[in-house]
Amino acid sequence: MTTLLGLSAACSAPSTSDEPGGNARQAAAGDGFVLGLSSEPDNLNPVLGYAPDGGSLIFDGLVSRTADLELKPALAAELPKTDDAGTTVTFRLRTDVRFHDGTPLTSADVAYTYQALLDEKNNSSLRSDYAAIKSVEAPDPETVVFHLKYPYAAFLQRATLGIVPERSLDRPDFNTRPVGTGPYRFVSWTPGDKIVLEADPSYWNGAPAIKNLVLAYAADDNVRATRMAAGEFDAAVLAPKAAARFDGTAGMTVYRVPSADYRGVMFPMEAPVTGDKAIRKAISLALDRSAMVKTILAGAGSAAFGPVAPGTSWHDAAVRGSDTADQAQAVQVLEQAGWQAGPDGIRVKDGTPARFALMYPAGDSLRKELALAVASDAKRVGIEIELAGLDWDAIYPRMAKDALIMGYGTPFDPDHTNYELFHSDFVGQEPFNPARYRDSEVDALLERGRRTADPAERKQAYDAFQQRIRDEEPWVYLVYLQHVYVVRGEWTGITPSVEPHEHATGGLFRDIAEWKPAS
Repeated sequence: MTTLLGLSAACSAPSTSDEPGGNARQAAAGDGFVLGLSSEPDNLNPVLGYAPDGGSLIFDGLVSRTADLELKPALAAELPKTDDAGTTVTFRLRTDVRFHDGTPLTSADVAYTYQALLDEKNNSSLRSDYAAIKSVEAPDPETVVFHLKYPYAAFLQRATLGIVPERSLDRPDFNTRPVGTGPYRFVSWTPGDKIVLEADPSYWNGAPAIKNLVLAYAADDNVRATRMAAGEFDAAVLAPKAAARFDGTAGMTVYRVPSADYRGVMFPMEAPVTGDKAIRKAISLALDRSAMVKTILAGAGSAAFGPVAPGTSWHDAAVRGSDTADQAQAVQVLEQAGWQAGPDGIRVKDGTPARFALMYPAGDSLRKELALAVASDAKRVGIEIELAGLDWDAIYPRMAKDALIMGYGTPFDPDHTNYELFHSDFVGQEPFNPARYRDSEVDALLERGRRTADPAERKQAYDAFQQRIRDEEPWVYLVYLQHVYVVRGEWTGITPSVEPHEHATGGLFRDIAEWKPAS
């Protein structure tokens, strides 16, 4: 899966200093470039969950992705060889790669990275993603062999994980002062403000044209837009409505990039109101998703009904609903389940009012607007939703009892994200399976999809999984987003592709090392 903890962008935002002081611009002196990003990583260590899908500029994986999401060799000299049983995968490494401290990359570093990730004492948020690995060996400096417990079709998609130097976890400051093999070297990190990087002039894939790169953080969408307009940022990721002001602006380009990134309402299954399937069904029926796309997303997205994005090969087209509200059907579902209208218009069942809290990250304007729309549509059928805009430190302790506007999604493989979000093994391990959803049928389908290598059998399993989630609705899906970026100046090398939820320095910026001024 796309990691749930590796970047705070997955579902959180740090407290930041959003005062436009120009310090980010000063840090990018000379031929520098400043990116305005919405949220900051928790750490810079791939073993602990940092940028596992290739969004890091400091690290490289064994493989990376082309713009059309095909895998290509990176630190590996070629794509790996897999034995007939599908349980032994052998990589040959490039011989011209050095870490930023000058030490050469060897197979021992690769084996160490994966072994450290699997070591329970390191408590990596990614460990369950690599559960198929039985052992890793380095028979010579240029060869790495993975032995799998079972054929795991998604394994190569996981090989984008950044490789760290051997024994790096023994260094107490590695999480915040990393050493990698990527196109940019770490310079400094001011928490809540910025990370400063510099190009590695001896990078194995060619030195970047942008020599100084600053990753500047501002959680508030409107603050980022203001700082972009003021010239503090050279590029920024923005909410669709915040980006609209830059359309047609001389010297700027607005990119609207398709993604598998959804927003939805996560319902805690153990809570008395949201644990009732009729409540969840009624809310789903009552929602006007087309209005959300038109007004909140400014057209930059589409209605969502499940966890696998339309346009990807794993999507089940039968998992669908109406883009517009069906209030009459929603009322019928509620009344058949015993939810009757009370004197104040709020429905009641066995003395319990149809009332619950819906949280959203306070600095995320898009999620706030979606929460307002959900509450408004639900009120029309007699369900009262109390909104709570909170920071993530306040949200996490409440996830088991209060609903939440959440976002995930990946175009790479349906095993990613879905296994941890819906498998009952992860109940009580927030933010994994935050709904505390338990369904033996879903567990079996996720296991079947994970453990078979047959594409047709996997497709059947994930189709059935999508149908089951649509029927049970532990989440009500709202919209799929287009990720929106604003870039100042003209550049070659910008190659948009379908993006996962966690874009940060991935997404449009994943190949910034290959950007060059157009003139």
